[in-house]
Amino acid sequence: MVRRIEQDKSRFDRIVRGRIKSQLRKHITHGEMIGRQGKDFVSIPLPQIEIPRFRYGRNKAGGVGAGEGDVGDAIGNAGQAGAEGAGDAPGNHIMEVDVPLAELARMLGEELELPRVQPRGNKNVTAIRDRYVGIRQTGPESLRHFKRSFREALKREMASGSYDPNNPIVVPLKPDRRYRSWREVRHPENNAVILYVMDVSGSMGDEQKEIVRIEAFWIDTWLRSQYKHIESRYIIHDAVAYEVDQKTFYSTRESGGTKISSAYKLCKDLVDRNYPVSDWNIYPFHFSDGDNWGGGDTKECVRLLREEILPKVNQFCYGQVESPYGSGQFIKDLEKEFGESDMLVTSQIKDRDAIYDSIRRFLGKGR
Repeated sequence: MVRRIEQDKSRFDRIVRGRIKSQLRKHITHGEMIGRQGKDFVSIPLPQIEIPRFRYGRNKAGGVGAGEGDVGDAIGNAGQAGAEGAGDAPGNHIMEVDVPLAELARMLGEELELPRVQPRGNKNVTAIRDRYVGIRQTGPESLRHFKRSFREALKREMASGSYDPNNPIVVPLKPDRRYRSWREVRHPENNAVILYVMDVSGSMGDEQKEIVRIEAFWIDTWLRSQYKHIESRYIIHDAVAYEVDQKTFYSTRESGGTKISSAYKLCKDLVDRNYPVSDWNIYPFHFSDGDNWGGGDTKECVRLLREEILPKVNQFCYGQVESPYGSGQFIKDLEKEFGESDMLVTSQIKDRDAIYDSIRRFLGKGR
């Protein structure tokens, strides 16, 4: 019975995962699931799925065919008003399903046909793991090898002639006990740092920031599935750039002009101080509405990208979020200077529906 229940649960889980995967584009472009994020899981609301459950108690309605009645009479409680009043529309059943972030990343990769990331460099901290390498005669009881201990006891009894095949009881003594032995294994693992940079000037409204938040969530989910160790740093800028925490990054509302070079200089300084190119995979993502201060600042941005940033990173991604107050000129300047570069990828994000294609454009090169 337990095995049958496990099979039914496994089948139901596959149905749920299939429903999530079929509606993944909708989940990608909407932000309601991000607020349901836990440490390793995301809670996703799914409509029109009934949860299988047992119902206990006697059936007091009598059932079909019980008692007298005419053709066309309602059966049971049909037609009776419920506690919330009568209605003629079907109910909208909604359940929340906890999905591991690792499985969500796998679905994202399959849906967008993303190649696996090809890491660069080593790891700044060597990972240490225990590996079982043999058997020894002493050790803690938690590592006792029961099969080997039984085998030694059986060999001892057969050698001494005390083994009775008609009463095959074998009791391992202390000299028969065997324990697993282990040693520490050190090996490098690839690390990565994600640098999220966002324009918070007056022309970037709440809707633009929400688009950035949604896209950053999916970028983070995918890259964390590709690396064992990953860090995230956050930079906001108007005319001046600051490093902030994640909460401040998504909630700050500033006013005034924009000087993008200030953010690129801070990005360069963070990399130079903390992330050696030989050891780290570096992913800057810059989101803006395309406005930039005059006076040659765009030329300074191009110089910083070409000489200081692009030689050190795996890939630089610029996402331009459309705003009614932004000119949208900066992406045109970048495309004019760098063309179809593998190191600098640009994306125009007109609205939430464009997030899907923007993620594919940013992550589709597997760098």
